[in-house]
Amino acid sequence: MTRASLRFRFPAPTLAGAVAVAATLAAAPAIAADYVQAPGSTLAFATQYDGETFTGTFPRFATKLSFDPANLGAARLDVAIPLATAKTGNDDRDTTLRGSDFFDVAKFAQARYTATTFRSLGGNAYAADGVLELRGVRKPVTLSFTWTPGKAPVLAGKATVKRLDFGVGGGDWADTSLIPDAVAISTRVVLAPAP
Repeated sequence: MTRASLRFRFPAPTLAGAVAVAATLAAAPAIAADYVQAPGSTLAFATQYDGETFTGTFPRFATKLSFDPANLGAARLDVAIPLATAKTGNDDRDTTLRGSDFFDVAKFAQARYTATTFRSLGGNAYAADGVLELRGVRKPVTLSFTWTPGKAPVLAGKATVKRLDFGVGGGDWADTSLIPDAVAISTRVVLAPAP
């Protein structure tokens, strides 16, 4: 056996091979970072009753988020909201909200917001065009938010929900001079990397 016979021959790199590798990498799906909600997060709503503004919170909501500002096409948001946990600081009002005229928690224990379409609004501002499911009704709702990156990123957002679209506040409560149709939603979600 000669030394020449021990040599291995490797083909020289070709332009076609480089293009094939680049195409494979380009076809790989964009991956967003996965997060879960961390302590210190808030979800609140504000409206009026008979001209007087009141606010409430959902202290036990849960958020899952996949997000990378450089890959908005891969972003996903899922928020579960246990409706019976609504707190407004008034026991009578909280009981009314849980009843059949409003959230009807006996039939619809949870609301859910999901979004798969995200847009940049410039700077650190974004919009999630999602769907809110409430009382068995699904309607589009846009969440505008800012994104603060870091070890514990923060999503701070606002949305407007038209309660009558979801049948919240039926019968006499449907009077918008008593309770406006538009309800302001605000959230501040502190996030941690998903396990």
